[in-house]
Amino acid sequence: MTNHTTDSVAELRTVAGALAGLRTIELGQPLENGMPCSPSHPGFRMALLRRHGDRVNAQGGSGANELIVTGGHVGTHLDALCHAAIDGRMYGDVDAHAASVGGSFTVHGVDTVAPFLCRGVLADIPKLLAVPRLESGFGITAEHLRAAFGDTVPGVGDVALIRTGWPQLYHDPAAYIGHETGVPGITAEAAEYLADTGIRAVCSDTIATDQILPGIGHAALPAHGVLLVERGVHIMEVLTFEELAATGVQEVLYLAVPLRITGATGSPIRPLALIPGEVGDAS
Repeated sequence: MTNHTTDSVAELRTVAGALAGLRTIELGQPLENGMPCSPSHPGFRMALLRRHGDRVNAQGGSGANELIVTGGHVGTHLDALCHAAIDGRMYGDVDAHAASVGGSFTVHGVDTVAPFLCRGVLADIPKLLAVPRLESGFGITAEHLRAAFGDTVPGVGDVALIRTGWPQLYHDPAAYIGHETGVPGITAEAAEYLADTGIRAVCSDTIATDQILPGIGHAALPAHGVLLVERGVHIMEVLTFEELAATGVQEVLYLAVPLRITGATGSPIRPLALIPGEVGDAS
């Protein structure tokens, strides 16, 4: 008789050993006061409420803690399917108003999103076009994506990682948000192409994923409509692929977990890419 418990433990040890040999690359931006924030969302604020020394016990010990206030779509985050609607209807023809009565969504909330532990495939558009980063307002088409993926096309259950090089401007919130100047991003046609591959999510290094035209701001986000409302594909935004791109690796083991905020439209995430190589290996 096969000892299934012993076999399972052996399999887990094999997996753990394989993971121990991988290099971990951070794909998220730090949460900090003053960071870029979409004008459509409340920003991030952290303040220490108690510092060491404010209260000290008889043994000389003290504790510190903070208050954190943030929107669900601030910093590196995931969009739940209830984040967007067209003509009052969400993905699956759900009535958006009826689903949100009571102060939270009863359908498609971020708490229903399973963790992401899957294959991620990088489309490095600046590398494709031989530029450091894409121009303001540049529209990434399906043809750009096909060329960038090459033979390594994401498939069912994967995530697509779309690099624009825009995190190079992250230190300048106005430029990164690009309300007046525009931001590169995917077109509606590109969103259709990505959804057709069967992926679970599109991950971008900009604040809105969509192509933002100069002076238009976030008034129109057609790729959001395609992905979230029509096709049921999640969006992750404000990632950074600069370190990953420097390795030349296109396929990664991708890990991201949203917080289980009941009925929320989005959540902060900490996405990671796992690639061959020891931790700290820059080769």
